[in-house]
Amino acid sequence: MAEPALAVRRRSRISSARKRSHPPAQPGATSSPLARKRPSGGGEGTPAEPLCNNDSEEDMFGDYDSFHESDSLLAQVLDAEPQHSQEKGLDVKAAGRFAHGNLQSEMDQSKQGNLHAAGDSSVRKVDEHYGFQMNENDAGDADEDLSDSVFDELPSSQLLYLEKTRELSSRSQRSAGTERMDKWENSSLDKIQCPSSPCPDSGHKNRSTKSSKGSVCDSCKSVSLKDHLKNALTGNAKAQTPKVSKTKQLKEAILSEEISVARETIGSSSFDIGPFYGLPSKVKHLLRQFRGIETLYEWQHDCLTLKSLQQRKNLIYSLPTSGGKTLVAEILILQELLCRQKDVLMILPYVAIVQEKVWGLSSFGIELGFLVEEYAGSKGRFPPIKRRIKKSLYIATIEKGHALVNSLIETDRIDDLGLVVVDELHMIGEGSRGAVLEMTLAKILYASKNTHVVGMSATLNNVGDLQKFLQAEYYTKNFRPVELKEYIKIRDTIYEVDSKAENGFTFSRLLNFKYSSSLEKADPDHIVALVTEVIPKYSCLIFCPTKKNCENVATMVCKYLNKEFRAHREKEKQDLIKNLKDIGNGSICPVLRQTIPFGVAYHHSGLTNDERKSIEEAYSRGVLCLLACTATLAAGVNLPARRVILRAPYVASEFLKKNQYKQMIGRAGRAGIDNAGESILVVQEKDKHLVRDLITSPLENCYSNLLPEITKGMQYLLLSLVGLKIAVTQEEVYSFMCHTLLGVQQQLLLKEKSLSEIVRDELENLIEKGLLKGKIMEKDQNSKSTLTVTLLGKATYKGSIDVSYCNLLYKELRKGLEGLVLESSLHLLYLATPYDMVSNCSPDWMIYLRQNVDSTAVNRLYLSFVLYALLKETNVWSVSEKFNMSRGYVQNLLTSAASFASCILHFCEELEEFWVYKALLTELTKRLTYCVKTELIPLMEVAGVLEARAKQLYNAGYKTLAHLANANPETLVKTIEHLSRRQAKQMVSSAKMLLSEKAEALQEEVEELLKVPTDIP
Repeated sequence: MAEPALAVRRRSRISSARKRSHPPAQPGATSSPLARKRPSGGGEGTPAEPLCNNDSEEDMFGDYDSFHESDSLLAQVLDAEPQHSQEKGLDVKAAGRFAHGNLQSEMDQSKQGNLHAAGDSSVRKVDEHYGFQMNENDAGDADEDLSDSVFDELPSSQLLYLEKTRELSSRSQRSAGTERMDKWENSSLDKIQCPSSPCPDSGHKNRSTKSSKGSVCDSCKSVSLKDHLKNALTGNAKAQTPKVSKTKQLKEAILSEEISVARETIGSSSFDIGPFYGLPSKVKHLLRQFRGIETLYEWQHDCLTLKSLQQRKNLIYSLPTSGGKTLVAEILILQELLCRQKDVLMILPYVAIVQEKVWGLSSFGIELGFLVEEYAGSKGRFPPIKRRIKKSLYIATIEKGHALVNSLIETDRIDDLGLVVVDELHMIGEGSRGAVLEMTLAKILYASKNTHVVGMSATLNNVGDLQKFLQAEYYTKNFRPVELKEYIKIRDTIYEVDSKAENGFTFSRLLNFKYSSSLEKADPDHIVALVTEVIPKYSCLIFCPTKKNCENVATMVCKYLNKEFRAHREKEKQDLIKNLKDIGNGSICPVLRQTIPFGVAYHHSGLTNDERKSIEEAYSRGVLCLLACTATLAAGVNLPARRVILRAPYVASEFLKKNQYKQMIGRAGRAGIDNAGESILVVQEKDKHLVRDLITSPLENCYSNLLPEITKGMQYLLLSLVGLKIAVTQEEVYSFMCHTLLGVQQQLLLKEKSLSEIVRDELENLIEKGLLKGKIMEKDQNSKSTLTVTLLGKATYKGSIDVSYCNLLYKELRKGLEGLVLESSLHLLYLATPYDMVSNCSPDWMIYLRQNVDSTAVNRLYLSFVLYALLKETNVWSVSEKFNMSRGYVQNLLTSAASFASCILHFCEELEEFWVYKALLTELTKRLTYCVKTELIPLMEVAGVLEARAKQLYNAGYKTLAHLANANPETLVKTIEHLSRRQAKQMVSSAKMLLSEKAEALQEEVEELLKVPTDIP
């Protein structure tokens, strides 16, 4: 029986009239989907003709596509050859020489006449041409089966790859004498000798050899068999194959082939990088499908083809906001995952952006076969699961990215990380979070020579220091897809920012808006006039200094808007109000109830996660046209606008920094929607000179935040260096510190003490706290003493616990062992209440104020009551009203407590005496993370699904992760309120990705259990 892969690429004809006189093949007769017949646009008008009247190459192929079909090319040849040979007095077995090696001696004895020689040669060539197909694992198998049209647009690198593969396969098949070849030859000979026998794989009836014999006429005899085959194959190659839809197997075959070519090309020094920057062309189609991206900007192409990237050098690139930086990073990420087969870490500044990116890239992961793992809040495994087949893209916040890198270094897996991408690289100069980012990058650079680092930002100035620290090349362009015009408003006059002008700006126009005396008093800054020039047709953002100011501005604007604004998309605005009521269990903020009918809302940290997401979605759809927001939106999710108004040059009470100003105005102008964007900074006369300096000044420099007086980052870094065995002597620690950004900037930043003195002092502090053991030598002595980490020290850095809190946490956990109250979760909640939230709490408890008690303990207990109420009621609205706190503060407390509980859990895992806490904290962390009823947790695990959406899904019958992963997006849109088609598709993709992740993890566990130990005695 013929092997399933033995399929000859057939002609692109479907006409039943061309099939002569035998029945058509039944569906499924071909053994491979890649070999199935492809329909032609030729129609069915051609009448049937007998073979004797047509010696064209087409009829030699018939309409069947495999060697085991009795009317296939080979079968016809083998039917015709014995007839022709018998007329010359030849042995019939000579015609089948190519099909059976045992006939060789007979063929040698029967070499008579030119006809035999020509036939033997041509048939042997057919064997050599198709012989490489007999092994299903041959690289060229799928290529030979595919129609030429599939490869019409492939680049030269791929065609060359396919050609070489065919040559190798053909050569190996000619020399092979395997058992599989013998079986194929025997079965082929049987078919030659018994052409009327039915093929077991087809639905054809037995056919007589009479039609084959009778179809050979005199005109056919005059043409050699070799010429027939040559003409047939040439004609087949030239034939136009119609464009038809590809099957899933066909797509996967092409994708696999392109990935192979891309891997080879990426690994070589060639600049011919394949169809789409070294990636399969499917990536280009996915970008068009999911993002609507048809072509890349010129700067993106230039950046992706930089020599430094081809040579695997680290890279920093900087462009204005909205310039398209993220797309370049995503293409580099896909190259690493698919071509180089390495894991990737992407570090983003905020939890919301991490979730948005997980949501957006899950669709690519499903289509291209990699995993997307979220590391934010309490989510993430340390160390991550080691995948055997699929590669992982870890998308992490700054803190979780650091913990992930620590775990990879500890398990000697840091080289599995092929690429680290850092968004908002300028944050390396911002407080304690900047210190953590600096630690992470310094460890990667020191511990792995194979990990590629790419950083991007819109606001970088002292790039030289960062280049030296990251050992990186630098690329920059002043490109924006949409032109941005900057304006300053003083009183009722608007000036355009002009760097060439003497004062920094020139006169543009006067505001043309009639103000009543009451409106002039309520709106002295003319916000209403500026807003009504663009809304509701276009969108607008107003950045305000404080949260309260956001709500006041939104209310004031609505008070003076015309009634016509209410009619714009009225039904959708009512739906949004209803949705917000559902989120608040019947409650809605009175400000939002008043402003949303006008298409206006506020956006700041006082909103719950569900409220914020609903408002962002409504703004993106154009239901809301104006948002009054704080500066956090500028660095958060992408919500562009036609016009951006800065209410005042302040953030809280601090004057605006150039970096903040650039980020805010960068939201103006939406690529593909607006042809221009504009920003207007409202300025009082007293601030005029400060604003002039702001406009003309350069961006702020990034400075290291590892100095002890700024943050506790230095001590935490030194502790983890010793614990991870990156540096275990005082000399090695100092050597490492010289490679940090602080080491690069030490001459600029260190005035009173040298870097070596600071290192010595901080190591001594860690020893005093009981976190390190060892001996620290004085400056003049050459210290070779080895430092080791204590159990408490190990628990501290592995749990990502602040060094200043670790001893206090240890004491409280020890005390808890003496009398842990498990009647309710209150005691555990007290232990899980974050220390850094205490200073922001002001409980109104007269009874405690009259007593001499520790205010820290009181505040922490008060916050634990808030958390306890949240777990009981699972409603942020009612709890915030009960404790007289803002909804945003309560939401932030819950998120921080979940993250801190996760840290305590890792802390306890390293200390055997706290074994009892492990199971308790695991469950508590899960409850704090989701803070919903148990049945909603599986749905809440999906990136981007918050409580309100989870309730909708659960009530609609989607009760498990499997339900959601297998849902039809169209059905979801019809079933779930306020859900767009795009959101439905992304939600299903995220669910599929999470399900795939969990399945992969279980499979890895199974394989590990079944793995045979190498050290069996």
